Amino acid sequence: MSETYDKFLPEGIPDWQMPFWASLRRRGAEVQRCADCGRFRYVPKERCPACLSPRASWEAISGRGEVYTYSVVHRGPTRAYQADAPYVIVHVTMEEGFRMASSLRDLAAGAVRIGLPVRLLYEDATPEWTLFYFEPSPDAGHRPYDASG
Repeated sequence: MSETYDKFLPEGIPDWQMPFWASLRRRGAEVQRCADCGRFRYVPKERCPACLSPRASWEAISGRGEVYTYSVVHRGPTRAYQADAPYVIVHVTMEEGFRMASSLRDLAAGAVRIGLPVRLLYEDATPEWTLFYFEPSPDAGHRPYDASG
């Protein structure tokens, strides 16, 4: 973890969403699950989008999934992100059936493919915030990241 973090951090997170962020600090993501219909709610919501129930619990997820789609970013939104370019943003279908999005690490941009098995990776950005990323699963048969692209 660096002394300063110059990338975007969460802002304006309501208290009822904080269990998700607290779970990242513990290195075990928890996601809302509707207490009535069982649907996962990611991003956390006050009501289930399927049945409109306000009742939910927080459940640990496996952290495993597959790349559903991706984009290679060649021009970052700020100088801090530009230093990482090219980098890959992935939408991942998690084992539990919902999708999460973040960047993919430890893989050359040209080696990403739809269906690639990935897992969650955690990083303490600041003492207050732990963020999540994805990395190829150990059994995904990937090649290590090469900055030449």
